[in-house]
Order: sequence, then C-alpha cells, then structure tokens
Amino acid sequence: MTENPVPTISPDALLLELVLVPVSDIDRAKAFYTEQAGFTADVDVRPSEGVRIVQLTPPGSYCSITLSAGLPGTEMTPDSLRGLHLVVADIEAARAKLVARGVDVGPVEDAGGVLYAGFADPDGNTWTLQHMPWRR
Repeated sequence: MTENPVPTISPDALLLELVLVPVSDIDRAKAFYTEQAGFTADVDVRPSEGVRIVQLTPPGSYCSITLSAGLPGTEMTPDSLRGLHLVVADIEAARAKLVARGVDVGPVEDAGGVLYAGFADPDGNTWTLQHMPWRR
C-alpha cells in the first residue's frame, strides 16, 4: 500500500480512488508504470481463473490505477483513456525524472499560467503532467 497518511473524510465526500486504465498487455503496462513512470505496485492478484487485477499508485497520490483482465463490465479499448492529469509541484523536475527513465514526455507548455506536459503509455493512453505554480 502507499505510504500516504490517512486523510480525514467528511460524510459527504466523494473520493476518486481508482481509475481503470485499458491496456492490451498487463505485464508490459505494469513494467511501464512501475519501472518508467515510478508508480508503486500495490496489488497483483489472480482471484479466479482468467481474472487478473493489478493496482498501481503514482508517487504521493491517494488515487490508484487498475490494469485488469477478465472482469465483466470493465472492458474498454486500449488507447481510449485521454489526458488523465498528474498534478506536480515542479513540472521541469517531474518531466526530467520521467525522461531519464525513458518516458517520451512532450515539452512543457504554458496555458495561461498553468503548465502542462504530456506522455503516453505503451498502449497510447495519454497522461498530462499539470503544474499550477500558485498551489503549494
């Protein structure tokens, strides 16, 4: 599990804690996310024949992603996830770390004071680093 402290949760909170990411090869995707993107592998289980669930968490995040196979009702086409944001405190440092690990990250772009840089996983699902300089 992640090393994040447990937040106080109000009764009316709606916490996004898990996002399914559609991939064609779970092992290849798991390697990309853990070895190159720096995510932590929290779970890798095969609870029944033909079912596999891999849960990965970005560094410092309360929200994880799941790579899965064999779960009814969760089928999605690989290459269909677009622009999932990873909010960072220093976009140049985050970008440099990913590039050093072999991730093809686009250049940093300024969109009116909010900075962005994008990359894709091996299946073409896209991610966006987002830096809002006023947030600390």
